[in-house]
Amino acid sequence: MNETSRTYDVIVIGAGPVGENVAERARAAGLSTVIVERELIGGECSFWACDPSKALLRPVVARADALRVPGLREAVTGPLDAAAVLAHRDEMASYWKDENQVDWLDSVSVDLIRGHGRLTGPKEVAVQTPDGDTIALTARHAVAVSTGTRAALPPIPGLEGVRPWTSREATSADQVPGRLAIVGGGVVAVEMATAWQALGSEVTMLVLENGLLQRMEPFAGELVVDGLRDAGVDIRFNTSVASLVREDGEVRITLADGGQLAADEILFATGRAPNTWDLGLETIGLTPGDWLTVDDTFRVTDVADGWFYAVGDVNHRALMTHQGKYQARIAGAVIAARAAGEPVDDTMWGAHVATADHIAVPQVVFTHPEIAAVGMTTHEAERSGRRISVVDYDLAHVAGAHQYVEGYQGRARMLVDEDRGTVVGVTFAGPGVAELVHSATIAVVGEVPLDRLWHVVPAFPTLGEVWLRLLETHRG
Repeated sequence: MNETSRTYDVIVIGAGPVGENVAERARAAGLSTVIVERELIGGECSFWACDPSKALLRPVVARADALRVPGLREAVTGPLDAAAVLAHRDEMASYWKDENQVDWLDSVSVDLIRGHGRLTGPKEVAVQTPDGDTIALTARHAVAVSTGTRAALPPIPGLEGVRPWTSREATSADQVPGRLAIVGGGVVAVEMATAWQALGSEVTMLVLENGLLQRMEPFAGELVVDGLRDAGVDIRFNTSVASLVREDGEVRITLADGGQLAADEILFATGRAPNTWDLGLETIGLTPGDWLTVDDTFRVTDVADGWFYAVGDVNHRALMTHQGKYQARIAGAVIAARAAGEPVDDTMWGAHVATADHIAVPQVVFTHPEIAAVGMTTHEAERSGRRISVVDYDLAHVAGAHQYVEGYQGRARMLVDEDRGTVVGVTFAGPGVAELVHSATIAVVGEVPLDRLWHVVPAFPTLGEVWLRLLETHRG
């Protein structure tokens, strides 16, 4: 085994989209930068989450919409071509090869070391390479951890023996299971239920709570329940799994109430845990397996001297790729500013302080109907003590909805802070609403006064006209 040592200004552990952005921003500022990755460059989002899951879902949603457009539904006959959908998914996941991402790192002059990186002390990282060599790295200024999360699995007897699916298997499987059981009621659960049912699986959802999408407005989950059940998904609420066994090729599920269920595969979508269990955190006084708590510049608060950063899902602020990349842009700018001895402040361009992952996190759930939301929910707004007006509107009454699909069903909610006269939260539910979320994000982040929103005239006939209807409803 060979051992070498190298020194860089910045070391980044984890080469998903978040780590890539931290590294690029630091390098663009003139800092020598290396990124360490033990799997594929591009990370979870590119290969097992965002890209492959949306490749599975897009044909499902497009077909569902087409079946509700007069003159088009007659041309949409038969089920989805599952083989073609899976082939397109493979293409969107780059066939689980990362040459393009490696080329991009080369183009921005960021060095890459493949292997497992572990902290060995302040500003020190040891990388075990696939060849068995050890590379000792030292950072002059900063080490940034962007290792993301993994599926959190509950302690159920027999779980390991049934070889359960997690989100990775659900987005990369090369065969459509005849029967798929899904444990969970969050975003991964509802999206994968949508996809695999449409591809031919008989899907049963086992949901511990009494509803879906519990962190969103209740009407959003209710509309998704209706859509999934209309598609043929069996949803069982207030249901938990007691034990599992795989026999004769099938998963046999015993429920807590004594009921039995059989499936060909079982997917657990029951939350995420941080990838910090084998990072050497103990060498700098932290606990392996914990989330990493950071300040608004993404420095880990429990580590002295301000050299250690945690960016993206691993800091538990907002577990979404777009928010992680936002954090990465800030962290890269902060690291560069501090390395140059410059002040760190909240400027309008190249801000050094994060706010969006607190007040305005946009999210889209790619089910049928779609759910798009940003900012507070009603429950959160009321709990904050604000004087809130809840403004609801039936999206089916917007002219653009009639053009979109026949028999449109959907709903919009706008939350108004009456003391400030601004929008603090928006939720849309219905076909095609994903593209409305950015306008809502601008309204919330920009704290645009309602009297100015009256002058933002929506094009007719589009779904965006719902903004005018919400303002009219609020005015009364």
